[in-house]
Amino acid sequence: MTQTITPRVRTLMLLILAVTGMLLAGAGPASAHAALTGSDPAQGVVVDKAPTQVSLTFSEQVALSDASLRVLDPKGARVDTGKPTNVSGTTYAVPLHSGLADGTYTVTYQVVSADSHPVAGAYTFSVGAPSQTTVTAVGQEVGGGVVGWLYGLGRYLSYAGFIVLVGGATFVLACWQRGSGARPVQRLVVSGWLSLTVATLLLLLLRGSYTSSGKVSDVFDLTLLGQVLQTKTGAALVSRLLLLAAAALFVAVLFGAYDKREDQEKRDLTFGLAIGGAVVSAGLAATWAMAEHASTGLQAGIAMPVDVIHLLAVAAWLGGLCALLVALYRSDTPIEASAVHRFSRLAFGSVVALVATGVYQSWRQLGSWSAFTDTRYGQLLLAKIALVAVLVGIAFFSRRWTGRLAETATGAKVTTESEAAASKATASKATASKTGAPKTGASKATASKATASKAGGSEVAGSARAAQLARQRVAVDTARQKRQRDADPDRFGLRRSVLAEAAVAVVLLAVTTVLTQTEPGRTEEDAKAAKASASSSQSSSASGSDPSAGALTLTMPFDTGGKDGKGVLSVDLDPARVGGNEMHVYVQRPNGRAFDVPEVKVAFTLTAKKIGPLPVVPDHITTGHWSANGVQIPMAGDWKVAVTVRTSDIDQVTVSKNAQIG
Repeated sequence: MTQTITPRVRTLMLLILAVTGMLLAGAGPASAHAALTGSDPAQGVVVDKAPTQVSLTFSEQVALSDASLRVLDPKGARVDTGKPTNVSGTTYAVPLHSGLADGTYTVTYQVVSADSHPVAGAYTFSVGAPSQTTVTAVGQEVGGGVVGWLYGLGRYLSYAGFIVLVGGATFVLACWQRGSGARPVQRLVVSGWLSLTVATLLLLLLRGSYTSSGKVSDVFDLTLLGQVLQTKTGAALVSRLLLLAAAALFVAVLFGAYDKREDQEKRDLTFGLAIGGAVVSAGLAATWAMAEHASTGLQAGIAMPVDVIHLLAVAAWLGGLCALLVALYRSDTPIEASAVHRFSRLAFGSVVALVATGVYQSWRQLGSWSAFTDTRYGQLLLAKIALVAVLVGIAFFSRRWTGRLAETATGAKVTTESEAAASKATASKATASKTGAPKTGASKATASKATASKAGGSEVAGSARAAQLARQRVAVDTARQKRQRDADPDRFGLRRSVLAEAAVAVVLLAVTTVLTQTEPGRTEEDAKAAKASASSSQSSSASGSDPSAGALTLTMPFDTGGKDGKGVLSVDLDPARVGGNEMHVYVQRPNGRAFDVPEVKVAFTLTAKKIGPLPVVPDHITTGHWSANGVQIPMAGDWKVAVTVRTSDIDQVTVSKNAQIG
């Protein structure tokens, strides 16, 4: 019997798809997960002598290609020579031609961060004096355009395919084993496998262009594809394809040999399928964990297994939800209340795992409460948390419908058995009425002759008629069961609540996809602090080498390791000479807001002359501002300025920096 989707349901799904499309279209280029924190020559500086190389320092290690770092003269010609190299840590340099002429030069960079996202940018410096330049590379973006949009779509489809494949198979094995023979459920799981496979191939082809030129014509460039295969992301995508081959065998067994087994034989095969499916599912989840956010940064060894558990919990919950929705709306085989109960317990356990792993991931990626509102990653995470809360709220009503469904299941079974008994009694009466009174001898003789003459044709016609009647009975029984199922108000309520859950899950998946392409809040705030530190170092160097500067400013990032323990402090010393000086200390959060901490102490040490430490306890003036007058510097030299910051009763740290004073 053909089943249709009601207009209201169709309209709701179209609206959900429209919202998802807007989220993906509005994601824009992938945010840089590694930031430029320093450069030599610095941005905008004018140097007297032409440098021999340009070096760039990033907030984390990056991957380079031969054209990752380029230096262009005012006419746009390249003046860099050789390949860029890793000088030390996160600093990378490219050599320049000797004897560069005066003018403004443009430095462009395009690299790939450790968590697989492309990073690009540009800045200028001048030799001798600034000049006009024809280069327009400043402010360039990477990961955008048609290729970037397709790459984002591929990521969404890969997540969706993984969830449907793993969650649908889990639902069949753990909750509704009879569902292995339901065609709609089979089509759902196979569509998940196809989506994940096609999306993985698409990502593999797009990866080279996505991290370099961004041109559609480079998608099928075999040279770029070869370079991608040598990267961490390329290895993860190839591993995913190999695991999908194993997943195809698993799906074939689940909907083939497993479906044909009897219940007792199914129990024996279920254990083997569960073990094999768990290994393949964990392997598929690991292909994301080993190449993205979890693989870099703080506690990567813990973060990757946690990320695998998080992905599996999402798949079991949302993928199982999709399978339940299909079973309720599309399957001719009615799903039992016991199966819905089993999924309810599975979903509850998945949500618990999801919350536990999500809390850890949030702490790891944000690092402070302020990052929730001051970074784009934090804002998206708040939106994701809100959607999860809505989803859990709808799931609460689904559990109530499930409980009511169980209460009415026994009554429905009794009613069905009564109807079946009544039908059987009616059929017996009809047979007896057709039999009638005994026949006379003449009638028997006539009937025997008629039977003999028509024996050949009536046997064929009778068997065909019997088959037709059997098919009609099956169709009538199926229609009756469907009417009974749809007439059940509890089952109807469950169907609507599950549909609402699935609709919210579609939007939640879109937000998650955008979130994985956004720079983590912790990385963003660390990059801001590092930039501030680098700029202060440059300014302090300039102050130390220029006697007329008259003042010294030192900026130092700090992290006490506790809750809300990150920030940036600045120490101003005026006139930074031997004798009395006026000192101001400013403490700010990573987002630039004034930060009141319980205690700030400063100490000056001249190591070369074994003087100090000379302690100074400044007075608290206002929020984030401390001051001290008459700070005595006994002699000129390279002084170590150490600042101790305490953010709680037990959390404190001392940071220091050297500067020429006097």
